[in-house]
Amino acid sequence: MAKWTPKHEAPEPLEGPVVATVTGGTILWFALFVVQLPFYGWFADRDLLWWVWCCAAGGFLGLIGLWYVRGRDAALKRHAAERAAGAAPADPAAS
Repeated sequence: MAKWTPKHEAPEPLEGPVVATVTGGTILWFALFVVQLPFYGWFADRDLLWWVWCCAAGGFLGLIGLWYVRGRDAALKRHAAERAAGAAPADPAAS
């Protein structure tokens, strides 16, 4: 089997309001969890409790994602500020 080689460069990643998107998704997951809580017994009777806990897991994973994208956004802004100031990014290996 021959190795596949790309014929062109990959496009630049799309940048958008990532923090707002993850925040909105996290809020939506938690809202769905809260809306399903009054029907917990109904879900339990039909062996569909995974719906409830899937929403809870989505909300908690969204909190981890929110922590991650906020750090990424801060690092991108820090890098852009260093680049605009004309300073080379600090190299931790040089210390």
